[in-house]
Amino acid sequence: MEYSYLTETNKADVLIEALPYIRAFAGKVVVVKYGGSAMVDEEIQKNVIKDVALLKLVGMRPVIVHGGGKEISKWVSLLGKEPVFVAGKRVTDKETMEVAEMVLNKVNKNLVQLMERNGIKSVGICGKDGNTLHVTRATVEGQDIGFVGDIDKVDTGLLQSLIDQDFVPVVAPIGLDDEFQAYNINADDAACAIAEALGAQKLTFLTDIEGVCLDPKDKTTLIPRLSTKEALELVDKGNIGGGMLPKIHNCINAIENGVGSVHILDGRMAHCLLLEFFTDKGIGTAIYK
Repeated sequence: MEYSYLTETNKADVLIEALPYIRAFAGKVVVVKYGGSAMVDEEIQKNVIKDVALLKLVGMRPVIVHGGGKEISKWVSLLGKEPVFVAGKRVTDKETMEVAEMVLNKVNKNLVQLMERNGIKSVGICGKDGNTLHVTRATVEGQDIGFVGDIDKVDTGLLQSLIDQDFVPVVAPIGLDDEFQAYNINADDAACAIAEALGAQKLTFLTDIEGVCLDPKDKTTLIPRLSTKEALELVDKGNIGGGMLPKIHNCINAIENGVGSVHILDGRMAHCLLLEFFTDKGIGTAIYK
């Protein structure tokens, strides 16, 4: 169906098409990991938040977990420091950690403001609140990368209370260790851990690519559906690499730990969440057990 222009009959067809999905996800927790270019473009940002607002209004229980990597890199550069990454994770010294907290808090409250503007009650937190995200210091390839944490426990008490009180939680990926030191957390890791702990029906990643492609350089090779077994086979064959590799491993782990399905979408596409949740064809790549 063509979604760029709809007759009155087409509009009715779209609503009817959405009905079984609204019924299937009513009352279910869905986690949206929000990041990439979709966070930088103001128009796309408004569309994403409108989509999440609609998910809430039709009875779902959405949770947003956001990143802020591009904004953090911008502010780190303004301080005269060069952003450094090891295996996709940001090397985070004390000064960079302070910048990350400042930026993520700003992003967090901006998203809450947009949710409220769409008539949805929302609360912004980070993993420090309620000791929601407990971490241990991460190392990558045996290298200490500073104040970067690996999540070892999610306390869902605060999140569940907010969900039960009809709020949409917006979560920034900052956690605490045993000594109550703050650590930056990879937002994909945070979204997966939260989705697993809440037993989410669906986890959706908004990214800067169309989904998983057999040939990463050719978007016409997009794979609409993958089982976890098929995804691992593609990894073994070398079809999946670069920044997509840790994301795929996150997806597989999430499903193996109880998340119903995981979807990788192009967050730059207008209303990508609605197209994924409410249409038969969907978009991006869906990964199932």
